[in-house]
Order: sequence, then structure tokens, then C-alpha cells
Amino acid sequence: MNATNAGHLLVIEDDPNIERVLRLYLEQEGFDVQSVPTGQQGLKALEDRRPDLILLDLMLPDADGWDICREIRHQHNIPIIMVTARDAMGDKLTGLELGADDYITKPFEPQEVVARIKAVLRRSQHTVQGPLRQFNGLTIDFNTRRVTRDDEDIHLTAKEFELLWLLANNPGRVFTRDQLLDRIWGYEFYGNIRTVDVHIRHLREKLEPNPNKPQYIVTLWGVGYKFEPGEEEKTDT
Repeated sequence: MNATNAGHLLVIEDDPNIERVLRLYLEQEGFDVQSVPTGQQGLKALEDRRPDLILLDLMLPDADGWDICREIRHQHNIPIIMVTARDAMGDKLTGLELGADDYITKPFEPQEVVARIKAVLRRSQHTVQGPLRQFNGLTIDFNTRRVTRDDEDIHLTAKEFELLWLLANNPGRVFTRDQLLDRIWGYEFYGNIRTVDVHIRHLREKLEPNPNKPQYIVTLWGVGYKFEPGEEEKTDT
């Protein structure tokens, strides 16, 4: 984050009135705001200057916001908050499945948007020094946020990595869905426990040799999830 302000935000929003209100409130909070009206301009702005967080409207004139989110997530772990008039639970879950960190529906209170942005930034920028963990062919490096299995890179979203790191740092410990929701998304999050199941499913699809018979992330039916990789191969401090 830039030391002279609260952070650099990229706002992808085609409604000039909403863009103007967001800019006013965010700049008052010390954020450096760059706004663009189309998805393609947003992708170009992202490559020109990496933001600390992206506010992404789903209904853009040149592209579906889902596709823009998917493309961003394919290359970056930058936090994304979706801002949209779509308020159906299915739309929210789709956004979270694509890797969004939060989902705000229109109309909204600008103060709420500011609070959500600050909450997501606090979670994404909270860092602690951690060791390199290696389990049964799986390597997790906290400091570089790199994950490999049998020396092949596995690309995780920011939330997927945080979830994996929490479980791997507590092998054998069972976490309920509510505990994972609170620890990873925080009490400010307005989603539900299905968010945890979605992220666990995505983690298994990426980590497990056979997602239908997981060897790393195990379900305890009616309770929650635990990391059970067998004997740890090595721990570097």
C-alpha cells in the first residue's frame, strides 16, 4: 500500500453518478481512486498500475462482470468487491465462486462501501511470518504465497490461500464452517457458510490428485473440515 494514502483503488463502474459518489467518499477517506467505465479499460488499468483493491460492477457496457472477474482472478490475487444491482443469492454465490472477496448490492450507503473496503483490506494485508510447510508432495510457502504439488505450481486466489494456510498450520484440527467463515472472511462478511463449502470445493479441485477422494482436506460430516496430509516432510523456519 502507498505510504502516503489509504491505498490505490480501481473502480470499474459505468454509471457516472455512482462513480462520482464513490470517488467523493473514498477520496475523503484518503484513498487514491482510479475509475474506468468499461471492463476492458479496467483490465488495461490493472496492468498499468496494480491496485490494492478493485470495485467491480457486474453490468458493464462492453463485457459481463463475471468474465472480467474471472480474467482478473486468472492472473492476480488482488481483492475484488463486486458492486451490482443483482441481489439474488445465486448471483452472490456465483461471485464468491469466481473469487470475489465481498459482494455489495445497489442501492447502497457509501459509508457501508467504505467500511467493507477497509475490512477486506485489513484481512488481505494482515501478514505474519510463517514457515515453509511441506506435506506429502504439497509445498506451501507463506512468504511468497506460492503453492506447489510435486513441483507444479497451483494458482490459488487470496481467500483460497488463506483458507489452506489456516488448515495446514493446524493439521488434524477440525474447524467448523462458522469458525472458518469468521477466521477467513471476518465478522463484517455478509455471506453464509455455503461460501466455505464453495472455497473448499475449489481448493480440492486444485490441490487433490482425486478431488472425489481428498487426501489433504477431509470432511467430518456434520462438523466441518480438517487438514490431514499424513506425516509432514519438512518444516523450514
